[in-house]
Amino acid sequence: MIYLLLALMMGANQKWSELHAFTYISSRAILALVTSLIVSMILYPKAILVLRSLKMGQPVRELGLQEQMQKKGTPTMGGVVIIFATLLSAFLWMDISSRHFLTLVLVTVGFGAVGFVDDYLKITKKNTDGLSSRKKMLGLLIVSIVTIAWHLWSSHHVMAVGKTHSMIPTLLDIPFFKHLFVNLGLFYAPFAILVMIGSSNAVNLTDGLDGLAIGPVITCAIALVTLSYVTGNVVLSKYLYYHYIAGAGEISVFLSALVGASIGFLWYNTYPAQIFMGDSGALALGGILGTVSVITGHEILLIVMGGVFVVEALSVIIQVGSYKLRHKRVFKMAPIHHHYQMQGWPEQKITVRVWIISFVLALLSILTLKLR
Repeated sequence: MIYLLLALMMGANQKWSELHAFTYISSRAILALVTSLIVSMILYPKAILVLRSLKMGQPVRELGLQEQMQKKGTPTMGGVVIIFATLLSAFLWMDISSRHFLTLVLVTVGFGAVGFVDDYLKITKKNTDGLSSRKKMLGLLIVSIVTIAWHLWSSHHVMAVGKTHSMIPTLLDIPFFKHLFVNLGLFYAPFAILVMIGSSNAVNLTDGLDGLAIGPVITCAIALVTLSYVTGNVVLSKYLYYHYIAGAGEISVFLSALVGASIGFLWYNTYPAQIFMGDSGALALGGILGTVSVITGHEILLIVMGGVFVVEALSVIIQVGSYKLRHKRVFKMAPIHHHYQMQGWPEQKITVRVWIISFVLALLSILTLKLR
């Protein structure tokens, strides 16, 4: 909104031309990060007090871990503040006329709403059941279908009006190769939906220790900020032999807002956590990362930068599969972070090491800009 106002002011009167610096994507990305950080830092103390007074505490599964049982009753649904701060900041600093703005709003609000219902049911029922897996997946599926439908329609509309140099939306970019793409055609929509839902659930599974999930979310978002900026810049994308997508640069503003809100949340979620994000946050954040990777053609690269989330999800799949087929467990407990807890690793050690791994993976993902 502020971006459009600035553009309008500069177009109407040349004396406002000195404000031009604030219309650059890089400037707006920084301002979006700072804005969402300030908003979240202001809101979280109040949110924690309100949630405690309403007894909106996190139910905890009986895992046989005393460390986990001590978390029972900690205020949850902190993801609502992340979503609010991100959307507010994005609304202020992003070009809201961009087709990508609506795409990201759809997935953020939609996935967040599914998670909110799940959190609310857990709190009111005083157990960890919440929404059934079938209902949760159905909700995520409906939101994903609507989001992808809009993305494909808007992409084809942009190309139809003359921006044919933009990458075809159904192309899958293969990292480390300059001009290697796979056109998924009719299989693109199911693939994109799978990426969105898979990413959402992977982040949700990782959210089991204080600060564990939000750290990799921040590093992945920062990597995608860089990749989105290059993808949406005609000059840089051409120089780096990278694919160009019209308007993708605006996504970096949205992601910067997400980074700021997530840092604000981490301030209160670091050990010992004063608030949890809950499914309302985890599903939305994972959905955003998956959607951005789909929009910018980085679906495969998301596996690299989000390697922590992939391992967490695979550990659950392997554990369940092994028990059903062999009646034996591969890990002492799944997701894998609980396995290390059972081995006696302190929670802080697990979290910090996951952050380090995620940071390195994010750097490797950015490095692919040159290794092509």
